[in-house]
Amino acid sequence: MARLLLLGPAREAAGVRNDVVEGSTLDAVLSGAVTRYGTKFQEILDVSQVWLNGEPANRDALVESYDEVAVLPPISGG
Repeated sequence: MARLLLLGPAREAAGVRNDVVEGSTLDAVLSGAVTRYGTKFQEILDVSQVWLNGEPANRDALVESYDEVAVLPPISGG
């Protein structure tokens, strides 16, 4: 399980800021989040950066129970 941190539009799409999602890889955690939160979340995820423990990560990265997965959507404005 990983701790999931959702910011901005990702938080709005999911309806939560934090959650716990099972998975041994980053891809498995994100797939579980999409299953839980639906297509609107998938659309946001498709254009977002994903970080593992404060660093950009590939989807094949291994995830441990104490890891934090952050979904960082692009933010517009100025």
